[in-house]
Amino acid sequence: MKPTTRIQLATMMFLNFFLWGIWFVTMGTYLGARLNASGVQIGIAYGTQSLGAIIAPFIIGLIADRYFAAQFILGVLHLCGAALLYFVSLQTSFTDFYPYLLSYMIVYMPTLALVNAISFKQMQNAEKEFSLIRMWGTIGWIAAGLLIGWLALEKNQQLDQTFRIAAGVSLALGVFSFMLPHTPPPKAGTRANLGEIIGLDALRLLKDKNFLIFFLSSLLICIPLAFYYQETNMFLNELGMASAASKMTMGQMSETIFLFLMPLFFARLGVKKMLLIGMAAWVLRYLLFSYGTMDSGLWMLYAGIILHGICYDFFFVTGQIYTDQLAGEKIRSSAQGMITLATYGVGMLIGFWFAGYIADQYKTANGHDWASIWMVPALIAGVILLLFALLFKDPVKK
Repeated sequence: MKPTTRIQLATMMFLNFFLWGIWFVTMGTYLGARLNASGVQIGIAYGTQSLGAIIAPFIIGLIADRYFAAQFILGVLHLCGAALLYFVSLQTSFTDFYPYLLSYMIVYMPTLALVNAISFKQMQNAEKEFSLIRMWGTIGWIAAGLLIGWLALEKNQQLDQTFRIAAGVSLALGVFSFMLPHTPPPKAGTRANLGEIIGLDALRLLKDKNFLIFFLSSLLICIPLAFYYQETNMFLNELGMASAASKMTMGQMSETIFLFLMPLFFARLGVKKMLLIGMAAWVLRYLLFSYGTMDSGLWMLYAGIILHGICYDFFFVTGQIYTDQLAGEKIRSSAQGMITLATYGVGMLIGFWFAGYIADQYKTANGHDWASIWMVPALIAGVILLLFALLFKDPVKK
């Protein structure tokens, strides 16, 4: 790959995840403080990510794969997204805020697949090259959190500025996208296959008892996962942690480190142990949050954040590898699409709503009873861990 191409792809990844991370982490805090949103309303707002994830395959499968170059669609989506983000920042009530946010997430979620497609097209050895490009996306998310802390947007209650910053970055990325390497539609001239788009032809994998257990566990573990994304920033701010969004970037730093260590762990532990460690980390994280305080228990809060690397990489990345191995070449894309639809679509949609419902149940005059709130996802993750340990058998290495 040419150095100029590598820089283009790294910049694309950095900006694409920066403009998501700059507002997504603190949105719950913003909605509660500025728009007086309830826990369920905050959950509905975060659920737009899941609705976007459900709709995204149709945009990619029906349009991007067949009719237009990927970099062109990426540019158009980000230009539209810039306008939507700006209007999001102007709203003063949740009922006005939600339609703009939903429209934006429907526009944004397809870009996650598009930036991957553009990157893969330029690579000769994706297994070696892609992680180094994708890493810049995580760095972009980290930079967004650090910028929020540096500008003191949480402290000064100016989180509406996060949407305006994202709008500016989206505008810049929209223009930049038209300059990216040409990535023609891979299925030009072919008819759309609805089953392939939403992963229906991968349903036969569910006949495998092991995979069925993994599939259901993946869907259910997204319920406690949603608690972390939706409630953590509000939780840390209510406890009085300064620059909470910046501190939360330690989770992405941990994720990056464990991502590079994954091959070593995978070779030594195998699929089942990796998945069990990932689920156990969910339980431990929420217990740490439940008992953590801003004085003697501060280390528990930081440990819970740092565990994000194990929580995410050991379960979701391992799960993607396991799915890839079981599906094989013919239905690989459909199988990954089916897992994504079940987890980021259905699982997290339920999880965001449920997290908001639980937050409302434990709302107090001064904020929330966080010790009780965090016990709920800890219990859910613990039950899933136990059932998975009993029912899932470690696949025979091929």
